[in-house]
Amino acid sequence: MQTQKLLVNGERLKKELETFANFGRTPNNGVTRLALSEEDRLARDYFCKCCDQLGMNVKVDDMGSIWATLPGVEDKPPIVIGSHLDTVKKGGRFDGVLGVLAGLEVVRTLVDHNIKPRIPITIVNITNEEGARFEPSMMASGVISGKFNKEVMMRKQDKDGVTFEEALNEINYAGDIRNRCEEGTAS
Repeated sequence: MQTQKLLVNGERLKKELETFANFGRTPNNGVTRLALSEEDRLARDYFCKCCDQLGMNVKVDDMGSIWATLPGVEDKPPIVIGSHLDTVKKGGRFDGVLGVLAGLEVVRTLVDHNIKPRIPITIVNITNEEGARFEPSMMASGVISGKFNKEVMMRKQDKDGVTFEEALNEINYAGDIRNRCEEGTAS
């Protein structure tokens, strides 16, 4: 079997990092993109648009996490790459988003070279990993892993008294529990 050396497009990745930094850019070149805020919605919408353009199957789970899958040749559980798009107040431009965009660049590179992966590849944006707006941090991943109770997390409030569930519905990212990517299942 012959192997082919592929390189990701570093300039494209850098450009996308700057594009995402615009969703909540702060004066000193940081980012404030709190979970389920308008800035987060804009970043999510753009991420979904990028995935749609690549022919990925985009699903949103009940905690608002986005799972975008590039089908593989084999129907097997996917390789999952990603992180989160939310930030702390005046956070860095790379924390979280780099994990999501690294996955996006891998898929773009495969698509650019007309390569269908043997195993599906899923890029994930996990909701509220930072916990800057709704405590605790790692909320959605905690619910998915069974560490946190979903109903309790849905009632968590920000400093203005808005619940996680209300904010999730407000930005139209309340999905379905069946869209979670779990061990042993392809999304």
